[in-house]
Amino acid sequence: MNIAIIDYGAGNIQSLKFALNRLGYEAVVTKSATVIKNADKVIFPGVGHASSAMDKLKATKLDVLIPALKQPVLGICLGMQLMCNYSEEGNTKGLGIFNAKVERFPNTVKVPQIGWNEISNLEGALFKNIRENEFMYLVHSYYVPLNSTTVAKATYYKSYSVAMQKDNFYGVQFHPEKSSAAGEQLLKNFLKI
Repeated sequence: MNIAIIDYGAGNIQSLKFALNRLGYEAVVTKSATVIKNADKVIFPGVGHASSAMDKLKATKLDVLIPALKQPVLGICLGMQLMCNYSEEGNTKGLGIFNAKVERFPNTVKVPQIGWNEISNLEGALFKNIRENEFMYLVHSYYVPLNSTTVAKATYYKSYSVAMQKDNFYGVQFHPEKSSAAGEQLLKNFLKI
C-alpha cells in the first residue's frame, strides 16, 4: 500500500511515521503532487499556526491539490482544522472541505487543552473496534463546533467535533500517533478504508 504523509513544514511527521511502522506499514513523507495523487492513502498532519501553514500549502499548490484528492485522506490536528472553511487563528481561509469554522477556546478555560480526553458518539469505519468514551491525546487552542460532518465529539468548555468525515475526507483533532492502542487502532482502521 502506498501511504503518503504530506510534508509542508507544519507536521509532527516522525512520530506518525513510527506509529505506522509499528503497524507494519511504510509511509513516504512528501510534498510531491504526483506522489500524493498516486498514493492509496494520504495523511495530512499539522502542528503550528493556521495562517503560516496555509501559506506553506499555497506556496506548493497543495491548497489546490488536497481538496481534489479522491482517495481516503486523514487530517490530523491542524490538518483537520485546515480542511475547514475558515479559522479564527490568524483570520485564515481554509481548504473548504468541511463546511465549518474553527474557533478559539475562551480564556475561561485553560488554553491550550493538553492531555487525554474522552471521545464519544463514535460513528463510522474510522472508529471500528474503538470503544465509546475512549481516551485520546489532544493539544489544541482552537476547536471545530459540532456540525453535520461530526463523527465523534469531546467536551472541553463545551462539546465540539473531535472527528469529522465527508466523502473520502476524514479529520481528527486528537493525535492518533500519541494515543496508545486506541490511536493505533484508528490508524489501522483508516488504512483499511
